[in-house]
Amino acid sequence: MARKSIHTGYRHLAQYYDQLLSSLRAPMDVARRQVLGRILPQVVSACDLACGTGTTALALARKGIRMFAVDSSRAMCRLARQKARRTGLPLRVLCADMRKFRLPEPVDLITCEFDALNHVPRKADLQMVAKAVAQALKPGGYFFFDVNNRSGFERYWSGTFWIERRGVVLVMRGRHDAKHDRAWTDIELFIREGKLWRRRHERVEEVCWSRDEIRRALREAGFDRLRAWDAAPFFKNDPMIRPGCRTVYLARKSSATKHLE
Repeated sequence: MARKSIHTGYRHLAQYYDQLLSSLRAPMDVARRQVLGRILPQVVSACDLACGTGTTALALARKGIRMFAVDSSRAMCRLARQKARRTGLPLRVLCADMRKFRLPEPVDLITCEFDALNHVPRKADLQMVAKAVAQALKPGGYFFFDVNNRSGFERYWSGTFWIERRGVVLVMRGRHDAKHDRAWTDIELFIREGKLWRRRHERVEEVCWSRDEIRRALREAGFDRLRAWDAAPFFKNDPMIRPGCRTVYLARKSSATKHLE
């Protein structure tokens, strides 16, 4: 059986992603600054995994970090390359699956933001991602990521909301399967073309894990430390993100054979 791909729901949304969703970036920018504040000055090279249109990768490149960016969506990769050319910042963009990506060289830091890690098709895929990340990191390197938790699935993956911008409207209708730790959103894009509106449909799916499942996958992949922060304080102005809905993690790859603390 062919392996199910990731990010199948970003073929149409990719083109309008920044226009519709860039205003939601601020909380993760705050989380990154606070969690990685003491680490970034020592980072020489890094990779943004599931990079989307390249915004985080380019923000780190502005700090003088040698950056790679990885995404499984060809449309997202194309937009990230275009954005890098416009800014004049060096960024190498690779189109690859986060479960089996490879970098040209090991890096000091890998980021994976905006619950992108939840987008793998199966719960068992977490172990594959953890191993791929560990292989791409230098000994002692760091993995920074955030995930939606079960309470988050229950709260904001079970309703409908919409965003309107000039010439485009996004409607998202979420559903949650608690028994199988899965959630999905049916996306309706309405794009204005002259006097008419064209409708595009996509589906974005997510799976979730407990903290113990995340800890176990990282330990088996060779990480020896894991710290966690509830994301609610970073999302102060978002009434949907309540305590327990989302978690921000920082894991360190072992420089020797150790166990998670």
